[in-house]
Amino acid sequence: MQIPPPPKKALPSSDPAALLQAVLETNATTANPRLRHILDSLIKHVHAFALEVDLTPSELEYGLDFLVRIGQASGAKKHEGILLADILGLATLVQLRDARHALEAGGTEPALIGPFWRANQPLRQNGECITSPDTPGPLLTVTGHVRSLDGTPIAGARVETWQASPKGLYENQDSTQQPMNLRGRFETDAQGRFSFVSVRPAGYPVPIDGPCGDLLAAQGRHSMRPAHLHFIVVAPGHKVLATQYFDAEDPHAYDDVVFGAVGSLLRTFEPDGQGGFKLDVDLRLEPGATRVPKCPIP
Repeated sequence: MQIPPPPKKALPSSDPAALLQAVLETNATTANPRLRHILDSLIKHVHAFALEVDLTPSELEYGLDFLVRIGQASGAKKHEGILLADILGLATLVQLRDARHALEAGGTEPALIGPFWRANQPLRQNGECITSPDTPGPLLTVTGHVRSLDGTPIAGARVETWQASPKGLYENQDSTQQPMNLRGRFETDAQGRFSFVSVRPAGYPVPIDGPCGDLLAAQGRHSMRPAHLHFIVVAPGHKVLATQYFDAEDPHAYDDVVFGAVGSLLRTFEPDGQGGFKLDVDLRLEPGATRVPKCPIP
């Protein structure tokens, strides 16, 4: 069915309110109601933003070029768009908002997936070491439980983990590391348990070789993230949980550049009495549809 053309009328030339209304009217034919609602709100906020800061044509041109450079800087090793959402606090806000009901019921706080989760991380047995033999650093033994909000253990849950090396680099950033080093995929046992051995991670800077680095420099901000381990937990009948656990002793534990180190996710890595460290995590999942997020890199 062909949509009839709108009646001919002159576009408003000097009245911002009339211009906004004209733009909103063009969105009325958007078929998907959720998309129509999102675009309506986006249009209103973008117009209000331009008026509030009295945006100039050259500033608009610079901003649009910045967005183009965000896309150009993304690739197999880095997703600059995710990084932008991270350093603006947007990704953390969206995750916390989405998990608000689970948090009220005792669920685990979410944290950013980030740009370094890889597809096809190796399946490993519980208790296995996820490091290559030449990876330096003190050992870290991680044990954990996956449960529903009511405390029921979840057997057969998929738990993926990844982390930076003690040098502060993920293996896909560092040609000296073996492929898929410090990454693993595990399955919980009948009691919802999983475990693995790694090394104590180090903090690291987010990539600053692209437009996000230019933005951080313009703001006079540092680029450091505190040391942490990533987790994604997937279990049928439950919402996917993406979270991180942070080393509370890291110097940037309380000023994470991407605002991800929140609440109970700050933990002390306890000595294990053998020169290494240990960490126990309790991952509580909210019942709901299981939608696995898109993996940022291959």
